[in-house]
Amino acid sequence: MRLPVTVLTSMDPVLRDSATAAALWGEPGTALLRYDLLPEALHRLVTEFGGVVEDVTVPLEHACLGCALREDVLPTVAAIARSGRFARLVLALPVAAEPLAALQALTHGVDGGDDLADLVAVGGVVSVVGGPGLLDDLLGDDLLADGDRAVGEVLAHQLDEADLVLVDGTLPARSAVLLDHVTAPGCTVADLLAADAADLLAPRRVATSEPLRRSDLRAVRPSGAGDRLGVFTLDLRTPAPLHPQRLLDEIEAVGAGRLRARGVFWVPSRPGVVCAWDGAGGQLSIGSIGQWDTPGGERPRTRLVVTGVDDGDAERVSAAFERILATPAETRGWTAPQDGLEPWLGDRDG
Repeated sequence: MRLPVTVLTSMDPVLRDSATAAALWGEPGTALLRYDLLPEALHRLVTEFGGVVEDVTVPLEHACLGCALREDVLPTVAAIARSGRFARLVLALPVAAEPLAALQALTHGVDGGDDLADLVAVGGVVSVVGGPGLLDDLLGDDLLADGDRAVGEVLAHQLDEADLVLVDGTLPARSAVLLDHVTAPGCTVADLLAADAADLLAPRRVATSEPLRRSDLRAVRPSGAGDRLGVFTLDLRTPAPLHPQRLLDEIEAVGAGRLRARGVFWVPSRPGVVCAWDGAGGQLSIGSIGQWDTPGGERPRTRLVVTGVDDGDAERVSAAFERILATPAETRGWTAPQDGLEPWLGDRDG
């Protein structure tokens, strides 16, 4: 029988520890595997209701989540599963860690010749957030202490995969609507202080043939939440490509502001390339995530799902999106050797 794993994420160490304490209290048989990234090291703490099982600091050549997953997290999760000692596991990721890499590892990773998917089953992803500042955290432009990532960018990626959002403090009505717009349909929102182990550990994620579809920008869809209290979501979709030069000219108009935006697009200069659009926290990432013309693949298309909260932004973004669409003639007749997107998409082939 596979060991159920609940993955826990947060931007705040105190909120993360509050949630992990609730997960252990009153549920014998639960193991907590908590990680913290330190300069050039990884701190691993394994606890159960009765006390500490392991408290280890592991040197790392690079203090990044990818190294940690490869060198320690996967082997430790596999060892806990093989031991048969516990009925369930909570994997508390380092503060400000995005869950996708861990979910990919738990779903597709291998340890000692064993597929992790044969040893463990992801039962749910829990994101712990602060209620009063949620809107500003998600849509503002504050940076993390490392200066490389926006708070909103990381928080948005935590919420993308959340099955349960635990809120500390008062959640303003407008922020509650925003959560409905940026989380997956069926995601539950609950009070952190009122949550108990049963809430945190309840199986919430149904096994599917595409377990990581939520984070696949090619599969982005609106949540279905209604627009109200100034919160809106635009579903901008068309088979047409974006014109590279007009995209660069209009990038502020279509991508700047307090927005959460995700999706894919294509450009006539690179008709086979799936281009990613991922924006939050005042930052916008554009890159290549594959090819449209792979066997059984989809035809090129453009779809951006944009959520915002400010007056006038829906009209501004919609109008800018229309202006950057390439016409049929521009799509057929592209001959320029460069398109200006080389810094994001690399050099063109041919």
